[in-house]
Amino acid sequence: MNLTNQVLAPKENFVDFIKNYPSQTPLCMLNILKFKDKTEDGRTGEEAYNTYMKEVTPLLEKAGAKTIWAGNVVKTIIGDYTTQPDRVFVVYYPSKEAFIEMSTSEAYAAIGHHRHLSLEYGGLIATETIQGIKK
Repeated sequence: MNLTNQVLAPKENFVDFIKNYPSQTPLCMLNILKFKDKTEDGRTGEEAYNTYMKEVTPLLEKAGAKTIWAGNVVKTIIGDYTTQPDRVFVVYYPSKEAFIEMSTSEAYAAIGHHRHLSLEYGGLIATETIQGIKK
């Protein structure tokens, strides 16, 4: 897995998501993060990302979203262990509309720089619940 130079979504990917993900359908976003060692302002990437999380949490709550699981990566067992991510987590959104409204808001624009500043790689994968799987 190439965990470099991917922090912002290409416009065509975002437009495809808007057009093709079912309307008013819950989704979970899988976040795969690789922090920069040092940011341009002298913090570690993890410190800058933690600032972002502190500031984005009220926006997530306003959108009806919530982090449902998060963890720091300890060891890659299967896969490319030479470029393993630092953190993964899953955020539930009640709909793509809630995600779009939050991520394109003025309030988000005011804090998004912390995310961009902190990450070497910031994968974001939209997922839809598989029906019929027992928990």
